[in-house]
Amino acid sequence: MVDYKSIIKRDPNKGFGKPCVRNTRITVFDVLGWLAIGMTNDEIIYDFPELTVNDIKACLAYAADREHKLKNAS
Repeated sequence: MVDYKSIIKRDPNKGFGKPCVRNTRITVFDVLGWLAIGMTNDEIIYDFPELTVNDIKACLAYAADREHKLKNAS
């Protein structure tokens, strides 16, 4: 699994404090949404060239880790 902690950041001045990819305003939610509607990594990167495949994997790793933490908290 990708170590998302160096890629996914929260900044109250960007993305309303939601987790974003590095110093962009692209949120994890955005990336997951694009994947959910069937966009490929190449299509996402074509539309948002500031992203990398590793960034997309970091979003998935972040979501998986968050889901794991929520499951264990209940």
